[in-house]
Amino acid sequence: MTDLGSPDSMSASAASATPAASDAAAQTGAAGSAQHDAALIALDWGTTALRAYLFDAAGQLLETRASTAGIMNLPRAASEGGFDIAFDAVCGSWLERAPHLPVMAAGMVGSAQGWKEAPYVETPASPDAIVRGIVRVQTARGVVLHIVPGVLERGELPNVMRGEETQIVGALAGDAVTAPKNDAPADTQPGALIGLPGTHAKWVIVRGMRIERFYTFMTGEVFAALSEHTILGRTMTTPDRPDTAAFLRGISVARNHGHAGMLATIFSTRTLGLTAQLAREEQPDYLSGLLIGHELNGLEAVLERQQVALAGRTLRLIGNEALCERYRLALTQYGCQSAELVKYATERGLWRIAVQAGLVTPAAGAVPAARIG
Repeated sequence: MTDLGSPDSMSASAASATPAASDAAAQTGAAGSAQHDAALIALDWGTTALRAYLFDAAGQLLETRASTAGIMNLPRAASEGGFDIAFDAVCGSWLERAPHLPVMAAGMVGSAQGWKEAPYVETPASPDAIVRGIVRVQTARGVVLHIVPGVLERGELPNVMRGEETQIVGALAGDAVTAPKNDAPADTQPGALIGLPGTHAKWVIVRGMRIERFYTFMTGEVFAALSEHTILGRTMTTPDRPDTAAFLRGISVARNHGHAGMLATIFSTRTLGLTAQLAREEQPDYLSGLLIGHELNGLEAVLERQQVALAGRTLRLIGNEALCERYRLALTQYGCQSAELVKYATERGLWRIAVQAGLVTPAAGAVPAARIG
């Protein structure tokens, strides 16, 4: 395994490009024939990519478009017009046919480096609080763009997310708020556990639909740095396909021999190779397993401090399907046999927040964000 995740919280990675490259945005769907049914434009605008969704009033996707015009591929200053250019390139034709469509966006577009900063909402962050934190920016076209805020957990070691909050809202879209078991106070309940694997993997505890606590593990970025910029990468060869056995070996080493910490085990990627116990093609997956194993060690430790066990727990995973499957396999080694992959969390979250913000009135019986095609 050579990729532990995307640089964006929601968008897939894309090659660097100038704003003009967004003119070649990929498109799917058949919105031209159903434009009159359009009810909402929603944007997942991340660091390296922009993805746009056109919804009808039932919450179904009419069309999607993708562009490489992530915020890091645009001019630094919003006043230079790069955001307007990228927005028009992706959404202009939709708005020409339906100029009054509401538009909302989530992700790094609301960061300090984005189009307009949407200040973080502090934990515990409910969907209502997230909606109240929406900021607005007037586009050159005259359309108002509504930007979803991120979430901040204060403390001695503060933590932030931007984009993941929308995915979490989407993952919980079908959940009902239930009463605490045994009449215990809500804040004593274990809550839902949601994992978002990626460059900066996050594990989030949600109670009563509120984001209460979360942890960030730089697993994907550390994997990239170690394999590309340290001595470990000198003996690695990218395999033709993932090596599950090597991956599970790394998980096992982290779980059973990782008491001294990650720094004391990752060098074994090299020494096992030098002693002919690990082939060059096995080393990337072994290192991947090591790092994910140490991530899960950390997660297990913080949950135990809250008197919550990882083993036997039901949880949800959001993200790249192949990566989530790898995490699901890793979690079985920790006694967690029930990890559900949530599909279309981004689309569902964008739709649900737009509805809650009053930007769109859903049609009766709406089932949000079913995949087009």
